Amino acid sequence: MYFCNTRKSAAAALLGCALTSFCSAAAAVNITWPQQPVTMVVPFPPGGPTDIVARQLAKQLAQRLGQPFVVENRGGANATIGMQHVATAKPDGYTILYNTSSIALSLALYPDLSYDPTTAFDAVSTTANVPLVVLVNPKIPVDNLQQLKVHVAAHKTSYASSGMGNITHLGGFLLNKGLDIKALHVPYKGSAPAMVDLMGGQVDYMVNTLNDSLSAIRGKKVKILALASLQRNEQVLPGVPTVDEAGVKGFEIGAWQGVVVPRGTPQPIIDKLNKTIRDTLDSPDFRANLQKQGTETLGSTPEAYRQFILQETKRWKQVVQEAGVKSN
Repeated sequence: MYFCNTRKSAAAALLGCALTSFCSAAAAVNITWPQQPVTMVVPFPPGGPTDIVARQLAKQLAQRLGQPFVVENRGGANATIGMQHVATAKPDGYTILYNTSSIALSLALYPDLSYDPTTAFDAVSTTANVPLVVLVNPKIPVDNLQQLKVHVAAHKTSYASSGMGNITHLGGFLLNKGLDIKALHVPYKGSAPAMVDLMGGQVDYMVNTLNDSLSAIRGKKVKILALASLQRNEQVLPGVPTVDEAGVKGFEIGAWQGVVVPRGTPQPIIDKLNKTIRDTLDSPDFRANLQKQGTETLGSTPEAYRQFILQETKRWKQVVQEAGVKSN
């Protein structure tokens, strides 16, 4: 999701898709699954922006399906460790992956993977999209993106990310490209240490997920310059402009999320899981809770999500190559 000035963004398209009859969920087959606890693998450490949403969804799925949905964090290597675990799991519906946009980045970042993310999984549904935000250390004397551009041109500056090649790194790269600025990239092992150094002034700015940044923004430990969405979010970020408004036209980047299962999982299980996920996403209380965190709910058919992953894989391959990111 980036520079979508010539067509509707992927996130918006999926959100619209969720509201059309074309994307209405197929009626779940009356099957006995699940009859035991289901493991939901989150390929990131606990407490991060993905884990936050995954645990809320897992709780709802457990209540609706009558079996525990146990979140298992398997972080590392830009989510590829957790993805590999699920790719090789038995396709019986008892191991599922709560994935993010990393699934579309992994082939470009790690061409020697032992599995192909575009063929190793069956898509179930999109779940949510977390917009990114542009943050600076409060001591940096800038209040908008144009002032940041001038500041970077006049000073030696650095920007943080939560890891080499992930969405916060590539979001920062694309922001720099849009503003025509250059700064030193400082990758961290996770968003938490990156935010700590941003607040402490060891780095100057960062593009990070909104839900992971809200407490620091509200506590005035960081300064927010813009929201990487095409529309403002006055409920969560009153008065904060979009990157598009600030002059980088069409700029939109979000950390989208969804659920996939090992390839070969029976279609009735996929259909039942899809319907339950989308029923949860349509729940007013669930939607309102995510919206308070700056997270947008999505929802799609399995086929729509499969096509979206393929589309995003092609799109981000180009960005990874342009950014010159190399896997270790």
